[in-house]
Order: sequence, then C-alpha cells, then structure tokens
Amino acid sequence: MDLLRLPILGSMLRWRHIRVSLQIVMLVIAASVVVHGLFGPQIGPRNLATVLTSIHWRGLLVIGLLVAGNVFCTACPMILARDAARRIAEPRFSWPRRLRRKWIGIGLLILVLFSYELFDLWELPAATAWVILGYFGLAIVVDVLFKGAAFCKYVCPIGQFNFIGSTMSPVEVGVRSHDICRSCRTSDCIKGQRSVIQPLHVITRGCELGLFLPTKAGNLDCTLCLDCVHACPHNNVALEVRLPGLELLQTGRRSSIGRLLQRADLAALAVVFTFGALVNAFAMTAPAFAMEHRLATVLHVQSEAPVLAALFFMALLLIPVALLLGATAITRLVGGNPERSIRGGLSQFALALIPLGLGMWLAHYGYHLLTGLLTIVPATQSAAIDLVGTAVLGEPLWGWTGLPPGSVYPIQLGFLILGACGSIALVQATSSRDYPERPTIAAAPWLVVIVALAILAIWILNQPMDMRGLGGIG
Repeated sequence: MDLLRLPILGSMLRWRHIRVSLQIVMLVIAASVVVHGLFGPQIGPRNLATVLTSIHWRGLLVIGLLVAGNVFCTACPMILARDAARRIAEPRFSWPRRLRRKWIGIGLLILVLFSYELFDLWELPAATAWVILGYFGLAIVVDVLFKGAAFCKYVCPIGQFNFIGSTMSPVEVGVRSHDICRSCRTSDCIKGQRSVIQPLHVITRGCELGLFLPTKAGNLDCTLCLDCVHACPHNNVALEVRLPGLELLQTGRRSSIGRLLQRADLAALAVVFTFGALVNAFAMTAPAFAMEHRLATVLHVQSEAPVLAALFFMALLLIPVALLLGATAITRLVGGNPERSIRGGLSQFALALIPLGLGMWLAHYGYHLLTGLLTIVPATQSAAIDLVGTAVLGEPLWGWTGLPPGSVYPIQLGFLILGACGSIALVQATSSRDYPERPTIAAAPWLVVIVALAILAIWILNQPMDMRGLGGIG
C-alpha cells in the first residue's frame, strides 16, 4: 500500500507545507517549554519543561516510531531554526570524511542517558530548558558550518535513536517504479530543483542526508521529511507499508550507508539502543539505588558521578561485549561456518536485538505516558497563570493524572513480549541465511541471550521505583 495515494491522508502528506506546519507547532511548544522552564515554578510535576519532556514527549516519540515511523524528526523544530540561520550564513564546508559514521551520535546518546540519571533532569525545569536551548544551539552551529543535514545524520543523539528505532516502523519511503528511476536524467530526488514562479525563485530540496532513492533501502538515516516527494518530477516516490525489521536482513549495498555487515557503528548503536533501554529503566528502581550504594563502598567515593559511570560502563560495554562476543564465537563453532568473521557475525546478529530494545523503551516510556497522560492539563493551566498572570484556562486540576499502574502493566508486558518475539524471528532468519546447514543450532546462543535479556527486562518492570535526586549516595 502506498499511503501517498490514499484520498485524504495522501493529499495531506503531499501538501508542500505539511512539514513546516508541524515544525512551527513544535517550535511554539518548545518555546513554551523553555520559557516556563526558566521562569516558572521550579517544581517538576508543576512545570511544562519537565512534564512535557519526561512524560509526554518521550512516550509519544517511541509510540510514533512503532506506529508511523520517524515522525518526530519530520516535525523537528531545530531544522526550522537552522534553515532560518542559513539565510544569514550559508554553509561552506562538507562534513569530514573520517567522521562519517555514527560514533559521535552514539557518544552523545550515552551522555544524554547518563546526564539524565546523574542530574535528575525530570525534576529540574530550568536545567531541562537549558538543555533544549543548547540542543538548538548545537544544531544551528553544525548546520551553519556544514552542508546538508550533518547534524541529523552524524551528531544528533535523538536522531540516531530514531534512525535505529525506525527500522521497526511499518512505513518506508521508496520508489514506485525502478524503470522510471533508470530513465531519469536529473536525479532531483537527491539534488533538488530550482524553479521560477514569478516573482519568486522556488527551491525544492532533495534528500539532505544523501539517500538516493533508487538504491535506498529501509529507514536508516531517513528523517521522513518527504522532500524527495516534492522534488521528484515524475511523481515516482511512494510511502509504502512494509514488514517491520525486514530491512535488517538485507545484505546488499544501500545508498549512503553501504553494507550493514561492514558498519560496526550501526551494530554498536543497536547495542546501545537495546542495553540503554534496560539500564535507563533499571536506574530508577530500588535495586539500582542499592547497587550504587554498594559500588560507592567498593570504590570509596561519596559522589554519585563515578558510581553511575561505573554502572553505565558495565551495562553498556562490559556486559554487552561479553555476551555478544561469546554468542558470536559459539555460533561460528556450532554453525559449521568457522571462517565467518566475528565482526560480520556480531554486526548482523546485534541488529536483531533492536525489536527487544524498542519493546523495552515502549514498556518504560509507555508506563510514564499512560500513568501521567492527563498531567499536561494542570501543567498547562499552571503555565498560563505563571506566564499570563490570570487563570485564562481555569484553575489547575492537579487531581488529573492517568491510568493506574496496575492496568498499565499488561500493556508493558505485551510490548516487551512482542519485541522479544521480533528479535527471535530476526535471529532465526539471520541464522537460516548465514548458516543454512545448521540454522537452529547456530541461532541457539543468540536465542539464549534474547530470552535472558527479556527475563531481565520483566524483572526490572516488576521492581519498585526509588526516589532519586537526594543530593548524593553517601
């Protein structure tokens, strides 16, 4: 199914101004969050900065990935800000070739997860506002200096999160007819086009992330901006419904990405995405707090920073490396293909963890969203009083919260089991392709890893949450 051909939805998606309209809405929301975060009450549950980001934005982001694809990158207000800045200073440089991998974005993603736990940003409205302002500033600086969408492709940690998560999305930008692409001589989908509509010179952008549609495969690096839809002179771009995760089994070369088996950075991103989901949820539980106390005793420190750093080091590096390298080595031995490189096997099977990771993010962030769904109402009413001076939206209804936690747990469990089943299916398919003589035996070590991680995730979901931000752990 091509969503662009549907009567009403297709017309909306093909509207030339749909993206900028969404960006303006998100920019207004971001501005409101920043203003209230800086000048409103510095109480987490009563400030838009903390309520919207920690409860609603995070939950809607992962649900958007599951249902519709990379919609939050589509509506990203930072691109609107950088476009305005580029009218003043046009970029002159190309992103350095040596940095054309995801390592910077992976490092920043880990830093974001670490900082969120260390500084307890969910209860610090002003700090949250400054983080948003810093994010805007970084996006503007990078994209005013470098051509294309360098910030989105190589730097933005949320973008990297969305790219890897969108491999599980049910839609994908593709072409309707490859024959039409082969006969095309302009390649406007990637180059863009300029036209004159008196008295204006109209510029239609091509893909700023370098995804040439005839050789594009999957959602990796795609922000779902639909610029290619408007740029294609042959109306040959489709927004297709597809099987989530299937792109991870494709071994051929793809535009701007190359071969997945040769991209250690994408495998590392998948690992951080999956194990980051576990450590992000675990860090807010009582057992995690108790573990930090024990680590502090062992390390003889009073500050939380080194203890939390040690926890992240173990959860995002030591444990994943031990588990995945061990599983890869055993698979090579029992699968009857010992000549296969460890790097290639690890890269391919690591991508199979993505469904489980997304299931855990959905279970965790979905919990906060559903149990605090209605808190946006009193927070907005309070913001109106703080910023306008009168109760134009009425007195805050602080009793409005969301669903009871007990009714949300089955939904969490469903997300997690669905993700685990997706990972199991990808492992089986990968093993059947790479180890056709012994597919079940070759898949066994990875199935053990997935089941163990799923059990760990269920255990984490059943742990009591612990109050953080108490000024240290000593």
